[in-house]
Amino acid sequence: MTLVDHLYELRYRLGLATLAIVAGGILGFWWFSHSPFGLPTLSTFVTGPYCSLPAEMRFSPEDGQCQLMQTKPFEVFMIRLKVGLSLGAVLLSPVWLYQVWAFITPGLYTKERKFAGTFVALASVLFTVGAALAYFVVPEGLAFMVGFGGDAFFTALTGGEYINFVLLMLIIFGVSFELPLILVMLNRAGLVSFDQLRSWWRGIVFVLFIFAALATPGQDPISMIVLAAALSVLFGIAMLLCRSHDRSKARKLEQQGLQGLDPDEASDIDHRPSSLDVTPSAASSSTEHEDAT
Repeated sequence: MTLVDHLYELRYRLGLATLAIVAGGILGFWWFSHSPFGLPTLSTFVTGPYCSLPAEMRFSPEDGQCQLMQTKPFEVFMIRLKVGLSLGAVLLSPVWLYQVWAFITPGLYTKERKFAGTFVALASVLFTVGAALAYFVVPEGLAFMVGFGGDAFFTALTGGEYINFVLLMLIIFGVSFELPLILVMLNRAGLVSFDQLRSWWRGIVFVLFIFAALATPGQDPISMIVLAAALSVLFGIAMLLCRSHDRSKARKLEQQGLQGLDPDEASDIDHRPSSLDVTPSAASSSTEHEDAT
């Protein structure tokens, strides 16, 4: 394909991915105030962490309902649109990820396609797990932050500020869970070894705690500790996978008798005996034949 053809292909794939996200956004916009198949509304799901706070710590109208506050015209419309598009990007992620995959695949080798497909699948699972963990951590972080005022204050969050906080927590936890997977892929590519990770593990764990302290938007210790502990556990699992891969690779090299060479390079070497390799018996028989002549 020429450069122009690649640009047309990119435009086509981006168009399909955008249509998928928009379609999911329309579904999320409708779901925000409706209950499909008996499921709770999306607004109930999003406001769940805030409504889990004790009633005396948050603002409640006279009827006792749990509600957020709107301070600008059309603020609710923009919130519904933002939440709907976020939900659409998550629900229809297989569609737009496939479009990205279909654009990249023709330029990859067979082995690279296999690793890339595994990476995309695991990345989706890890992001979902991280976002789910953030959803359960948000109420604890909110309770800690609003508890400093005691009985002298109550919390009346605006819809925009609260939704931005929750979405940011979901994104940070989801993206952070991809870091150990990147280490495993770097090890598979031969850029990082298990021995290197073992010698760096103290510094890496320290960096993970610093990252968690800076990344959590609420700056509360609960979110920071949960994120840092989860990343440390995932880093330990990544180290075990790297050790298993390095040992398997070393066994393959040992079986081939080519220590220090890559198995792919070893397969390209001709192991047949050279014409210059002559056994002693063959050499003696050749000498006797010449003498007889």
